[in-house]
Amino acid sequence: MAVTVTKIPRPDRSLWVQSYVPEVMRGLSITSKQFFKNLFTKKDVVTIQYPEVKRDYPERYRGLHRLMYRDDGQVRCVACMCCSTACPANCIHIEAAEHDDTSIEKYPAVFVIDELRCIVCGMCVEACPCDAIRMDSGIHTHPFYERDTAFFDKPALLELGGPSVAHQGGDMKGVQGHH
Repeated sequence: MAVTVTKIPRPDRSLWVQSYVPEVMRGLSITSKQFFKNLFTKKDVVTIQYPEVKRDYPERYRGLHRLMYRDDGQVRCVACMCCSTACPANCIHIEAAEHDDTSIEKYPAVFVIDELRCIVCGMCVEACPCDAIRMDSGIHTHPFYERDTAFFDKPALLELGGPSVAHQGGDMKGVQGHH
């Protein structure tokens, strides 16, 4: 069986092309043109004078975490560990505790989120069956200068939270698709 060989011509290997001078010149001309256009016309300037002027966050922006609470002031979290299990960064630590009255569900004695480890994926919010944790605070994560200030505990998360309007429990009447 005969093998056929196709010869492909080599690209221009002159010293001028290998020195990248034509591409450097092309790049400088584009940059210079844009610089002078913005300097004199301010047509394409997109600079925002931060922090005096701040951009509005998108409607679905994921801000800092917050814990929601019920009408009676109790945290909605039942320490089911779904959020900490779903978290790919392993930044949520929960320690469950029992109420004195056994008819009441568990609650988190300790609920801590390490905001430096958090990758802001929102998996914890999606995994929570109780609507206890949210990331819709609209607050940008501030810089941390010391490691221990990056841990948001239950009181700090509840302070950012609010009363939840979601219904907890099982009445499915009126929900489309359920009879």
